[in-house]
Order: sequence, then C-alpha cells, then structure tokens
Amino acid sequence: MKAHRILVILAAIMGADGVMLAAAAAHLADAARLGAASSMLLFHASAVLGAVALAERGMVHARIAIFASFGFVVAAGLFAGDLTLRQYAGHAIFPMAAPTGGTLLIASWLLLALAAAWPQRR
Repeated sequence: MKAHRILVILAAIMGADGVMLAAAAAHLADAARLGAASSMLLFHASAVLGAVALAERGMVHARIAIFASFGFVVAAGLFAGDLTLRQYAGHAIFPMAAPTGGTLLIASWLLLALAAAWPQRR
C-alpha cells in the first residue's frame, strides 16, 4: 500500500532528524530543548514503523492505525519543530505549538489503541 511506504519514508526521516538533534544537543550549551525534540522524533519514528508493521500483518485495524501513524508524524514534527525553532530562532512556530503537538501525540496513541481493540474483519 502506498501510504505504508510513505510512512516508512517519513519515519526514516524522523529518525535521521532525531539523531541530528541529539548530536546538536550533545555539542551545544543549554540545548535541553533539542534533546526533548530528538526524543520525540526518535520514539515516534519507531511507533510509526511499529504501527505500519502491525497494520501490514492485520493485527490492528489498518485504516485506523495508518491514520494514527500520520498523526504521529505530524504531531512529533510539530512538537520537535517548535522546540527546535525556539532553540535556534528564539520564537515558536505559533503560540502553544509544542503543547498542541503533544496533545495530538496522545490522541494518536489512543487511536492506535482503538485500532488494536477494533481489528479489521477478514
């Protein structure tokens, strides 16, 4: 399925960005925001890969899991992007961007739980 391939590509990009932010956090003074941004990207890149694998194997409702996966991508990008912009530019993407991303991450996790509780019928 095309959405699955797109999600794997996005997860790989999230992982690469997470590693780059971790490296920057390790070499810059006062870069706690970058460490948090890195963690969000790395954790949720793995979550995307896991959700796609579960959907491919029919262990969860595929459409719901894919929707949750796109939620992980958008929300982690929003959260990490906001923290990174604050670190380097001194301002947010928009007011409450990081908390909005965090809330969307929570919603995506709950959506993945729903996908597992309500599997697709074959």
